[in-house]
Amino acid sequence: MEGHIRTVATLHIALSILGFFGAIILSFFFSIIGNFVGCSEAEFVFHIIATSLSLFLFILSIPGFIAGLALYKYKEWARIVILIISALKLLSFPVGTAVGAYSIWVLVQRESIDLFNQTEDSTSTKQ
Repeated sequence: MEGHIRTVATLHIALSILGFFGAIILSFFFSIIGNFVGCSEAEFVFHIIATSLSLFLFILSIPGFIAGLALYKYKEWARIVILIISALKLLSFPVGTAVGAYSIWVLVQRESIDLFNQTEDSTSTKQ
């Protein structure tokens, strides 16, 4: 099950990185369109749209990236965060649905839960 958990972590990190790149491309695209319009009001509106959408996409990508990294260390909170993100990704057809369903399937398995609990127990006994 450790291989499946690493795969889930990698998928969420990769999708988050794609989200970061998407935010940059979206910002660039709307800025270019705003420059071609030639009207200062329209350029301002396109700038606001570009900034807002890019910031929104960037902020949505941060939790998946951080939780994906923490999933490599078998942190229980990361498992919960990835489960929540995966449930939301189910609405993003087709890639998000596949990643969300696979992630939920992996993270609710008894072996996965035991692996996270075992790691938590070994960490608490060291302190």
